[in-house]
Amino acid sequence: MTQILLINPNTSTATTQMMVDIARSYFASVMASPPTVIGATVARGAPMIVNEQNLAVAAEAMNDPQILALASQADGVIVGAFGDPGIEALRARLEVPVVGIGSASVREAGEGGRRFGIATTTPLLADSIAANVRKLGLGASFTGSRFTTGDPLALGDVPVQLENSLASAVQACIAQDGAQAVVIGGGPLGEAAQALCERFSIPVIGPVPAACRALLQAMRLDEAA
Repeated sequence: MTQILLINPNTSTATTQMMVDIARSYFASVMASPPTVIGATVARGAPMIVNEQNLAVAAEAMNDPQILALASQADGVIVGAFGDPGIEALRARLEVPVVGIGSASVREAGEGGRRFGIATTTPLLADSIAANVRKLGLGASFTGSRFTTGDPLALGDVPVQLENSLASAVQACIAQDGAQAVVIGGGPLGEAAQALCERFSIPVIGPVPAACRALLQAMRLDEAA
């Protein structure tokens, strides 16, 4: 049985389980024999990555021996934070495909030169988000990020408010920036992303399903789906 490891680089086990559930649901919807998805949560860091310091700590936490041991037994790995912390070091250690929810969703949004924006809750990561888009060679198609207001952690505790706040950010990406697709930027925003896909006529891309699609392609399992 093919096994996928989804690593959550923040310390919230609830976020890990939510992302694992989304991944399992996605694979089950497109494959007759979906892979097994297991989750792993880093032992140190922040419950949500909201600034550059959190991102740096998350990258270091990915080197935990327990995380690496699980990754070495998997057939493919998903890094479940939008900044893809520690992904290059993980790829250097492993012989299996490793994808990040950030790069996967941004690449999908920008396919074919499509103009895209990012809607998320972490304004302190604005520079990092933009730098990662440029690193992927998609800066010319990027219409910019739109952010919710208030404390991201507090907002995440109120799902309806989170969804509505992100919806306003998505609308700003479309109406003010001219985005033709919008990425929901963050692993903890996965459930909200699922709901927002139904609220807009343009593609609203959830980061976890995008990473699942990218991993299937990297593992060549999409050909058998």
